[in-house]
Amino acid sequence: MLEVKDLVVNYGAIRALKGISFNVKQGEIISLIGSNGAGKTTTLHSISNLIKKQSGSVIFNGVDISSLPAEQIVRHGLIQIPEGRRIFANLTVKENLEMGSYTRKDKENIKKDLEHVYELFPRLKERIKQISGTLSGGEQQMLAMGRGLMAKPKLLLLDEPSMGLAPILVDEIFEIIKKINEEGTTILLVEQNAFKAMNIANRVYILETGNVSASGNSEDMINDPAVKKAYLGG
Repeated sequence: MLEVKDLVVNYGAIRALKGISFNVKQGEIISLIGSNGAGKTTTLHSISNLIKKQSGSVIFNGVDISSLPAEQIVRHGLIQIPEGRRIFANLTVKENLEMGSYTRKDKENIKKDLEHVYELFPRLKERIKQISGTLSGGEQQMLAMGRGLMAKPKLLLLDEPSMGLAPILVDEIFEIIKKINEEGTTILLVEQNAFKAMNIANRVYILETGNVSASGNSEDMINDPAVKKAYLGG
């Protein structure tokens, strides 16, 4: 579904990604883990073409999207939910969700999908008319995810969905991520909480200073002594 080949990204004189390659198959949850500064968010931004690549390619469903503008990539069904939520703080919950569907041509299905988002996130339905900037952090994360789902993604790029959330909300968010995947959406997950990320993933890639240092299925990675020591506190 997604194939990233030899991706190189520079920030000035700093090489943030040093030729990384990985793939995502349809129906999978793939987790990218690594310490701060490893290149995880840079990877997602370069896939979405929010930052310039120096070299390498991104193939999505057989189409080379490496040089497409970000808005065209969205129309191909590749949707990113950014770190820090980045909701439209001055709009209501419902208006934010409706913004997620702006590229869609199947207008007749939008109302049904809106109801499905409310089923996934009941708290959003309780706050339909509330100004989004007044929501709690957890509710804003739910809103950001719901807005992404309104675009009918084929592949969802999730960047640090648990950041800043209380443990009980982290559990809830990860359960919803699993449900979204079970309903047919492929997911590429960047997440600081390595234990949670590995536990819901099919496969895991570890980034270290702009390189893929290890990869494998989630069970093998969880049981790998070096991974345990570096990322799982044991």
